[in-house]
Amino acid sequence: MKEAYTEIAVKNMVCNRCIKVVREELTKNHFDFNHVALGTIYFDHGISEKEKAQLKTILEAEGFELVEDKEAVIVKNIKTLIIQLIHHGKEKPEHQTFSGFIASEIGMEYTQLSKLFSEIAGHTIEHYIIEQRIERAKELLIYNELTLSQISYELNYSSPQHLSRQFKQITGLTPSAFKKIRIRKKLDTI
Repeated sequence: MKEAYTEIAVKNMVCNRCIKVVREELTKNHFDFNHVALGTIYFDHGISEKEKAQLKTILEAEGFELVEDKEAVIVKNIKTLIIQLIHHGKEKPEHQTFSGFIASEIGMEYTQLSKLFSEIAGHTIEHYIIEQRIERAKELLIYNELTLSQISYELNYSSPQHLSRQFKQITGLTPSAFKKIRIRKKLDTI
């Protein structure tokens, strides 16, 4: 029996390249889907258990995973929202906190979301936000187009020093040491 409309949550689909790979695999395997977004495949119709099993096999072959547990879907939605905010320029109201924005977007109290996220992900939402901000800072440092001050401003840090402290906490390197290592690796490949 099929349902009328289906969203399938997909773990590890976190970038535009991932979306492209999933879209190509769905097309290649003749799936009738509406569209693919970060962490989700949208169908205009329901899909059978047989189709879901085939989809699971296809996704796993590409390093992705179906998320079927409702609580895991909520955590996946929180992660997707954070990635969209930090990496893809999704806007939140200027004076709204991350926690307030996440709660309003997901439609649950932040304390519930925070507890659920910690239980399933094994760390806090705040830690995940810091990790994503540092990943974005690493990307921006590699591009070498912005100063540390500009990066700290873009990522909403209170100061470049605050960014540097968190960067070193997470990576074990200062931003400048990270940048030097990346430049050296590029030169070694030439």
